[in-house]
Amino acid sequence: MEAIFFNGWSVLGRTLLIGVLAYVSLVFMLRVSGKRTLAKMNAFDLVVTVAIGSTLATIVLSKSVALAEGLLALALLIGMQFAISWSSTRMPWLRRVVTGEPRLLLRDGTMLDEALRDARVTREEVRAAVRSSGIGALGDVAAVVLETDGSFSVIAGQPGAALSSLDGVK
Repeated sequence: MEAIFFNGWSVLGRTLLIGVLAYVSLVFMLRVSGKRTLAKMNAFDLVVTVAIGSTLATIVLSKSVALAEGLLALALLIGMQFAISWSSTRMPWLRRVVTGEPRLLLRDGTMLDEALRDARVTREEVRAAVRSSGIGALGDVAAVVLETDGSFSVIAGQPGAALSSLDGVK
């Protein structure tokens, strides 16, 4: 029968040593790659973050993965994320592919049903976003936008007002 609770001191020592080295290396790589790597997440950032976490766990727990291989995998993921985010700031088409576009869900107090359907958002979710922003009536809302990170932006204002913050919103 396999050891379920204890596999030996050498295994614990390896896990401790590899865990500390991998963690310190990951923190260093994330600091070097810049704040964008840890920014508020859209779907792309979430995938990279999950992949980094999975890779770190594999490095720490799998005897078949050497520390150098694991650190290379982490560096590769972080480097690819850096390259894509750097490129997407210079190529609008790539930014749209990677992060999507914000979506207007409500304009001048009126729900935009087609946009709600396309974004798979319910009227109740929009009302909840309006309430959480402290506004009591939909008529007092100039716009609600579903942002690329999945959050709602609620813009209070006069119906029909020109809103430059909506430039680029679908």
